[in-house]
Amino acid sequence: MDKTSLGGQRREFLKTSALLAGGAMLSGAPFTGVHASVDDTIKVALIGCGGRGTGAAFDAIASGANIKIVAMADAFRDPLDDAYGKLSARHSDKLDVPEDRKFVGFDAYKQAIPLADVVLLATSPGFRPIHFEEAVRQGKHVFMEKPVAVDVPGIRKVLAAAEEAKKKKLNVVVGLQRRYQAVYRETIKRIQDGAIGDIVSGQVYWNSGGVWVRARTPEQTEMEYQMRNWYYFNWLCGDHIVEQHVHQIDVANWVKGGHPVSIQGTGSRAWRTGKEHGEIYDNHAVELTYADGSVIYSQCRHFEGTSNRVDETFQGTKGRVYLSASNDGILWDHKGNKLYTHPKQGNANPYQHEHVELFDAIAKGEYKFEDAEYGAHSTLTGIIGRLATYSGQVIKWDDALKSNVSLMPERLAWDALPKVLPDENGLYPYAIPGQTAVL
Repeated sequence: MDKTSLGGQRREFLKTSALLAGGAMLSGAPFTGVHASVDDTIKVALIGCGGRGTGAAFDAIASGANIKIVAMADAFRDPLDDAYGKLSARHSDKLDVPEDRKFVGFDAYKQAIPLADVVLLATSPGFRPIHFEEAVRQGKHVFMEKPVAVDVPGIRKVLAAAEEAKKKKLNVVVGLQRRYQAVYRETIKRIQDGAIGDIVSGQVYWNSGGVWVRARTPEQTEMEYQMRNWYYFNWLCGDHIVEQHVHQIDVANWVKGGHPVSIQGTGSRAWRTGKEHGEIYDNHAVELTYADGSVIYSQCRHFEGTSNRVDETFQGTKGRVYLSASNDGILWDHKGNKLYTHPKQGNANPYQHEHVELFDAIAKGEYKFEDAEYGAHSTLTGIIGRLATYSGQVIKWDDALKSNVSLMPERLAWDALPKVLPDENGLYPYAIPGQTAVL
């Protein structure tokens, strides 16, 4: 079979898979779950009441659906109270959460989930697999933030729960909001239709100045300190290649119509080296090699005072494309002629639009969204990227997927110890390429 025929077959496959990947829109088949009537109030539980959870709750309310937030849960009381105050100040009519439906602690999610029809999962990522598993077990529709896990055992748990969600026809939307953003949908649809040929290479970036630090206080146990400063510990965050750069990695997988077969790269702690920075790296540069031999270069860093870049670009056999979250979507042929430019105006807020589509489907009694699988694959791509930079080795997808290395503590309690602990100087151990085993 000639190369042209192979390319055509691949494009047909990608066009078909794009119907699932680009928002995972299914056939609109009816489901047997809750709220087939538009007149019903959809009860929502918020699990994780920090900034992203509060934002997700506002976005759910802004969906226009007939919803009511009826339960809230968090490991800590103060973010729960803060979220409740912000929500009640603007949307008291959408909030019905008396004291006996405010739950605090590691098991708070188990108390909140039974009270709702839909759960919003927005805790730190390490808890996502057990929260998603419980929500599916109880037959709830789910919005869950990215990433969906921090280690391979967590990924396997999410994939197993995703299969159960399909059997139960539970809508699942993952907060990889570019999948719900018009510029990405419209531009990538044209890529899948063959506008620039087969994708042979690409570059994706999240380079920025980094995030917050929360100082240790004398009364904190080690568990509380790490939970409060969760971004700097892999059992909670997964490193920023997983927690943040998963957005661009997901776009790469979406454009390629699948996940890489192997990953290699490099990274380090070059700028963020203090004891307040836990164990994670501040830069990663990896190569994602796909089954057809094409390579996507992925770069993320947290350096203060350097240039920022958050976007994606890909090269095809007939042209190239540039994408960014600021509604930039441009296709060129190899002569520099523009094939498509996405309009800047009139684009819906993707953070809200993912909730608009989710709650619209639920209100109409439709089963349309099964994002958990591609969310897990893109998360795993980031995890393997971390394993590659930490070890300095080439990591194959199939080998990584067999890993039983769990980052989670043996016991979840305020007096329990996480697996990574500081030395006598307060410094945490971190990976050293060539010395650290990761599988």
